[in-house]
Amino acid sequence: MPDCGVPNQTLQQPSTIRPIGVYALSGLAADGDQFFSIDRVRGYLISVNPKTNNTVILNPHQLEDKEWIDAVGLSLWHDTFWFGRDREVFWCDRATLKTSLLAELPYTVAGVAVWENTVYVSCQKSGYIHLFDRDTGEPIGKFPQPGVGEETLAANAEGLWVCDQTEQTVYCLEHTTGKILLSALTPYSSPTGIAFYQPDPAQDPVCHIVYADEEPYIRDNPNAESPHELTFRDRTFIHPLYLHHNPADHYTLSNGYLVEFSYVEELLPLDAVTLNNVEWRIALPSNTLRQRVRHVEPIGHPFTIEDQNGQQVAVFRFDQIQPFQGGLVGWKATVEMYSLKYSLTPEDIEGERPLPTELERYLIDDDELDMEKASIQQAAREGAGTETNVLRKILRIRNYVYDRMSYGIQPAIDTPAVALARGTGSCGEYVGVLLALARLNGIACRTIGRYKCPPHAEYRHLPLEPDFNHVWLEFYVPGVGWLPMESNVDDVIERGPYPERFFMGLSWYHTEIGKDIPFTKMNADDKPDDFSLRDLAINHIRFRILDELDPSETVGKADD
Repeated sequence: MPDCGVPNQTLQQPSTIRPIGVYALSGLAADGDQFFSIDRVRGYLISVNPKTNNTVILNPHQLEDKEWIDAVGLSLWHDTFWFGRDREVFWCDRATLKTSLLAELPYTVAGVAVWENTVYVSCQKSGYIHLFDRDTGEPIGKFPQPGVGEETLAANAEGLWVCDQTEQTVYCLEHTTGKILLSALTPYSSPTGIAFYQPDPAQDPVCHIVYADEEPYIRDNPNAESPHELTFRDRTFIHPLYLHHNPADHYTLSNGYLVEFSYVEELLPLDAVTLNNVEWRIALPSNTLRQRVRHVEPIGHPFTIEDQNGQQVAVFRFDQIQPFQGGLVGWKATVEMYSLKYSLTPEDIEGERPLPTELERYLIDDDELDMEKASIQQAAREGAGTETNVLRKILRIRNYVYDRMSYGIQPAIDTPAVALARGTGSCGEYVGVLLALARLNGIACRTIGRYKCPPHAEYRHLPLEPDFNHVWLEFYVPGVGWLPMESNVDDVIERGPYPERFFMGLSWYHTEIGKDIPFTKMNADDKPDDFSLRDLAINHIRFRILDELDPSETVGKADD
């Protein structure tokens, strides 16, 4: 397959910084060729050399008083450090590290940042970012937090940068109003700090994020009867956040990965069957705003590529498939996959705009959606309420479904009426309910997806296999286009508030394949009426993460 006109640029050097001897870092600051952070478990204020990972404890003689334990949201302004602990905000001279109290809030502080004469303090329980005078500590205003989680902060001339741990999202806000200028997804979960690193004044600063969470691993315990035990260990590191912002179209791409994706069907018939003049069609990964196919090649059997409704399909042909014949049929694709996040607001799309006539087919019941049933029609009315703006309406419907369903794998996919009444469902059942309620409210929706690459960006060149397939939604906004919305993944907080990280956003590991066409289909001259591909073959799905991509270098320069 010819390349798609995208420069084959990748990051040649490892970019992850792994401080030594720390457990859970919170807050991040940068100055010259150093990073600074707080290990809230040990109470260390540390400096880190990003080139060597060399870690220095800056407060070795202040550990006994535990002044820095559970400190959060480190920030650096000129020669002073700023941070929070419990409900209080402190500052200290960089040389002496003697702390002074600036202000106290009614609730626990999560993040602190300073810009000129203003100190910004985030507080999840209050739901606001509070503004204080840097000299007097007097409150001078507040504006709402953009997300639902604990938020750490940084500030520069471009704006106030907010890093939300639950949303896995970075926002840039206007300094004074809190208006969202952009939002971008982080490539890893549990971000706990943000800073801009600029060791060379001749180069632009690069946003960096610190992460802190636990990861499961298999421990070898020689004293146990079964020596392999599942346990957890702390994981904390610093990693760049690469951004490509398109303000005209209201979206931002962040860290991408060059991924090798293989889909293979292994012929393993359950029954003796003879098929003649066979045409086996398997959709290929799509080229989208956030996904670009560099190369595809066959596995096992040759194919030709055809265009089907704007999507590329691998077409395999056999003169005959004989009873109990073996073989492999599939493709391997090298794909650029980026995180995508829109920053559209309801105000951006005020006013009635008609749905294009050719998209009216996305308003009908074409897949056993139970749209004629009274229970689904009532749910559609309750879900949308009196909202007329399409963004507010679809978000309200999503939250309505989240209030009434919990995620669970079922032996088979039931129709929306059954799944909603049961109160649990798989991603496919969430999709069915959301499709039905949205379409009944005049919102064009369609299913998209197929598989997710296991989200382990640090596992390079290793074979990774997903445990399940996965589907999500796209909904159409007249005048804007199709926007993504995850099916069930943001349903993580009982009765809300629910994150919106994947409302109008997708992380890099989502794979889009064959939009608006069947994923796989077989035609043959004498195919039995009850024939199913599941009785003929089993599939094998494998990913390999080859490298990390900076969208400002790949997508940005290609767009220019």
